[in-house]
Amino acid sequence: MQKCIVGKKIGMTQLFDENGKVIPVTVVEAGPCVVVQKKTAENDGYEAVQIGFGDLSDKACTKPLKGHFAKADVAAKRFLREFRLDDCSAMNVGDILKADVFAAGDSIDVVGTSKGKGYAGTIKRFNNHRLKETHGSGPVGRHAGSNGACSSPSRVFKGKGLPGHLGAERVTVQNLKVVKVDAENNLIAIKGAIPGPNGGLVCISDSVKA
Repeated sequence: MQKCIVGKKIGMTQLFDENGKVIPVTVVEAGPCVVVQKKTAENDGYEAVQIGFGDLSDKACTKPLKGHFAKADVAAKRFLREFRLDDCSAMNVGDILKADVFAAGDSIDVVGTSKGKGYAGTIKRFNNHRLKETHGSGPVGRHAGSNGACSSPSRVFKGKGLPGHLGAERVTVQNLKVVKVDAENNLIAIKGAIPGPNGGLVCISDSVKA
């Protein structure tokens, strides 16, 4: 059975293996989550489950969402995320998913939203070079340079790296390893770094490279 869960990034720390070697880990508060909706190939054209995470007050819940949760007969959740699975027959609406769906040694994929860094130039955004500043570069040492303004090609090629918004985008990190699972406190320790700031939402599922 494929496994998946939604959680919140807590921060990074370190653990020690049986040989005393330091392992850098990211701690995620995973669950408890509830299966809010189940999609099937017959009804929706694909197999998927919709999972809810985090409590939502009745005041903050809109009428359409209230109806959605009432149909599933589950409490309102702040976050809803959908996982496409090859086979979700083992999951049913109302099932509770906790951190212990995973175990130490599991290979997982983590999806999150990277930190937003605002407006950035081409050097920070695309690792471009500066101009030589020995003589004559003037005040444009960090500028992007000319952009095809002559008669040929008289346009900017699609994909040209230019200044703009950096970060705050969906990032997937594949084939990470679960180091430790604290089922009592719903915590998962994952080897290495995962995308997003502390407190950011992350989605964890079986690794496609497992």
